[in-house]
Amino acid sequence: MNRVELYDTTLRDGTQQEGISLSVEDKLAITERLDELGVDVIEGGYAGANPKDDEYFRRVQSLELKHAVVSAFGNTRRANIDAAADPTLKALLDSGAAVLTLVGKASDYQVRDVLATSLEENLAMIADSVAYLKSQGRRVMFDAEHFFDGYKANSEYALQALKVAMEAGAERVILCDTNGGTLPGEVGRITAEVKAALGDEAQIGIHTHNDTDTAVASAIAAVESGAMQVQGCINGYGERTGNANMVSMIANMKLKMGIDVVSDEQLASLTTLSNYVAEVVNRRPSPFQPYVGTSAFAHKGGLHAAATERSVHSYQHIDPAIVGNANSVVISELAGRGNVVRRIREMGFEDVLDRDDATKIVQHVKDKEALGYSYEVANASLDLLIRRAIPNYEPLFELVDFMVVVENRRRTSFGTGWRTDGKEHPMLSEATVKVSVGHEVRHTAAEGNGPVDALDRALRKALREFYPNVANVRLTDYKVRVVNEGTGTGAAVRVVIESADEREVWYTVGASTNILEASWIALADSLEYWLINNET
Repeated sequence: MNRVELYDTTLRDGTQQEGISLSVEDKLAITERLDELGVDVIEGGYAGANPKDDEYFRRVQSLELKHAVVSAFGNTRRANIDAAADPTLKALLDSGAAVLTLVGKASDYQVRDVLATSLEENLAMIADSVAYLKSQGRRVMFDAEHFFDGYKANSEYALQALKVAMEAGAERVILCDTNGGTLPGEVGRITAEVKAALGDEAQIGIHTHNDTDTAVASAIAAVESGAMQVQGCINGYGERTGNANMVSMIANMKLKMGIDVVSDEQLASLTTLSNYVAEVVNRRPSPFQPYVGTSAFAHKGGLHAAATERSVHSYQHIDPAIVGNANSVVISELAGRGNVVRRIREMGFEDVLDRDDATKIVQHVKDKEALGYSYEVANASLDLLIRRAIPNYEPLFELVDFMVVVENRRRTSFGTGWRTDGKEHPMLSEATVKVSVGHEVRHTAAEGNGPVDALDRALRKALREFYPNVANVRLTDYKVRVVNEGTGTGAAVRVVIESADEREVWYTVGASTNILEASWIALADSLEYWLINNET
């Protein structure tokens, strides 16, 4: 198969995952990025379901998409109603979308017990809806909901649902594993049987969910059995445990199956696109995500690191640059000088740092990790440690001092927070920061949602005059771990901060017996790392 159609439903099915909500502006921005990636069909939302999706369909028509077409999603007509009078079909037409995707039942159990109508009426609902939308000049695709469960229980009826949709004019019929319980072997077998039953003219798609952690594998199995469209979401977002990960499917089809779903240039943007969507939906990118995660091509074991130094393919299945990622060697107290030398060379500092410097850096790492640091989980702090070993290195800013005040004056016996007019409020956190940039000193203060947030706000406020774009840095995760347990409240703690912008994710670390000092070290490293890579 030389061509498989990419159908992305991040903007509809992806937003059904808990905690994900997109504004109209978010959806429009993601639409443009998906178009640039080479996605063929972008499902924008549920027509008529809410004002936000309605506004999206109005505004998306003004976008100058270069490749993709936008689809609106909706149900077949209601039982015992004329298609022309059905409000959902009217909403689909009113969306103005070039493609209309109808979802209908392909399981006799679902028809009888959930839809509560007859098997015959359900088939009529599918046929009437497709035919009516086609008569209005629209392209129509049919999502056969619960298809695999329905096929296993009553294959004749499940196939009939596909046939009536095709006969009414649906250009694609999509086999949906709606509950996500069908394994890849079954998906491949059933897809092949459907292809044989419907004939070569059938244009079959696949829509899988990840409830058994096999959504991508099932979609690939369907493609191998004749499916010509794959549906999925960026980063595997979606209902319950998610949909098939569009990122992994694109890379697998392009690199492992020889199917040119995107160009080489578009494939190289995959990591950036994955991180961008994660930022928009306010989810931390998974470091262990295949192809695009920060750990996807990281090597910790000494043998692995040494082998990849000799041959890049010794312990990784592709060159990470193909998907816009990069390989890395994890450096920790177990690392040898060779790992550090390699990182120095990757950073381009081999002319200013020699092997003796690498030996000193290794010892410094070991000394720091004995105090509670962990550079294995903090790539950005490690890079800064190497930079600081360069003779005459000058940081972009330096701490003069800081002070944090946490105020909780108005206690009552009713709770720990202070109260006004009988209402409980969070404690006040205020940070004062004094930093020097070159020969200038800035002294600022800011309040925040807790002492670390106050520190972050005060530091950015001080730097903003010199580096306005520092506002692009987003702190996405904050973790604290007690290093030497058993020493009570005087124990040393390790703070790891995850930061991101629209292009990358990085990690910094601080350690101290004072949690605010540890937080400051990690926070300052995060901003210094970003400024070095974006302002110099």
